[in-house]
Amino acid sequence: MATEILMPKLGLTMTEGTVEHWFVNEGDEVHAGDAVAEISSEKLTGEVVAPESGTIIKIVAQAGDVVPSKAPIAYIGKPGEQIGSPSPSLSVEEPKKAETVKAVSTAKTEMIEKEAGERIFITPVARKMANELGIDIHNVIGTGGNGRITRLDILRYQASMEQAAPSIENAPSTQSVSYGAGLSGMRKTIAQRMMRSVQTTAQVTNHRKVDITELMKFREEIKTKVKEPLTNGELSINTLLTKAVVLALKDTPDMNAWYHNGEYIRVDEVHIGMATAIEEGLVVPVIKNTHLMSLSQLGAAIQKVTTEARQGTLDGSLYSGSTFTITNLGGYEIEYFTPILNTPEVGILGVGAIQKELALEDGQVVEKLKLPLSLTYDHQIIDGAPASEFLSKIADYLQDPYRLLL
Repeated sequence: MATEILMPKLGLTMTEGTVEHWFVNEGDEVHAGDAVAEISSEKLTGEVVAPESGTIIKIVAQAGDVVPSKAPIAYIGKPGEQIGSPSPSLSVEEPKKAETVKAVSTAKTEMIEKEAGERIFITPVARKMANELGIDIHNVIGTGGNGRITRLDILRYQASMEQAAPSIENAPSTQSVSYGAGLSGMRKTIAQRMMRSVQTTAQVTNHRKVDITELMKFREEIKTKVKEPLTNGELSINTLLTKAVVLALKDTPDMNAWYHNGEYIRVDEVHIGMATAIEEGLVVPVIKNTHLMSLSQLGAAIQKVTTEARQGTLDGSLYSGSTFTITNLGGYEIEYFTPILNTPEVGILGVGAIQKELALEDGQVVEKLKLPLSLTYDHQIIDGAPASEFLSKIADYLQDPYRLLL
């Protein structure tokens, strides 16, 4: 009996997907792991790969067709092999998540060597597109597993190069520009990402201080009332701030979004990127589904991903997919700074060192603790007023800390 190639379930909320493009035709021979089609949902796009080696016997969903998740879109097997009726177990609710994710994320990959001995992983489809478009894959940042370059990465690179094209007459050709030239390894990747970010977005930064005096009292009060030792960063400033950001993002869905290649996508789930310094440079591990986490769960998750990122043991899938990023330079006594967007996100929050200030309260001079925040946002999508309101929501949660427990 022929094997079904199924419409994957790319996210928790996906119930159906659209077949965007077929890379194969009926009668073509493929190997297990070969990309056979590109599909999309409301929020994500991915490649479907062949679950086994064989011949594409029948394509049952054409480009443009909308198909329920876990329903067949094609059949693979031996020439002339019988095609059975669709399996009754293909209900949207049936959990085949692990299998589906594997199918999407383990597309066949080619590997070449960079000049400095580094490896480049790239799908055959992406390689073909790069050759046709004249794109040097050494300059493309891969967002797939293990840094694999996908078809979408090629499209993103092409779009960023077009948007960054100089308009001044006789300026150097865009194709002659190689971001990160003279650099290697992670430093080159960081240079490419930073330049692409500033070239393709309209970045503006708002600064303000938040009074966290009550927040610090709240921390001490909770510590004295909880008998269990708090060892997972449950009440760290970073955890409390992240919780406030998550709540503010749920209140301000326009900020929890991606903007890429002219398409703006608001995301229901909140996935926080946590900028983390390592010896080789800077990485952004991701804490997925933070909107579902309590303070204790959030603290443990932050601690886990940042520790594994520093040790180099973090799963490759947790280096992408964030919807908003937080970067903290408070440990270096920095007060304010201008963080650069982690594209395709439309916002990033910079956190400075806590400041002690004197204030007059009921005729008495008192000491206040203030936390400097720097919000960079893409002015193509977010205006100054809503950005300021978003910062105010973060401040409101920090200044009324018991709301962080709800």
